[in-house]
Amino acid sequence: MTASAEPPRRERVTGEPRPARRTPARRTQWEIAEQTTLGAAYVRSLMRSQLRAGLAAFAALALPVVTLPLFFAALGNATVVWAVLGFCCYPLLVLIAYWYVRRAERNERDFARLVHGGDHPPGPGAP
Repeated sequence: MTASAEPPRRERVTGEPRPARRTPARRTQWEIAEQTTLGAAYVRSLMRSQLRAGLAAFAALALPVVTLPLFFAALGNATVVWAVLGFCCYPLLVLIAYWYVRRAERNERDFARLVHGGDHPPGPGAP
């Protein structure tokens, strides 16, 4: 065998084109992309679930905001009022915000699973 031997020539094997199979996941993506009635229903479903999460977070925030003035009027002690405002309100706000973000991400993850099919890997931060 000589050093100048050429590698074997590659051959391309082709066949008749086959029609692409439309999987349910691709069908759902198509419905959304083409803005059909079914695709609009999927998007409305996501928007409703996000709205429910937002309204629940708003209600969880509104309840203490409405009751705090009554609580402060009953106390009458300025030191306790400032302690409650300074140390109790912010952890509650953080917990509500944390819950809302987790819920919104879960809604989006569920929607992505619906659109991309059940084998779609969960996004970052998924349990």
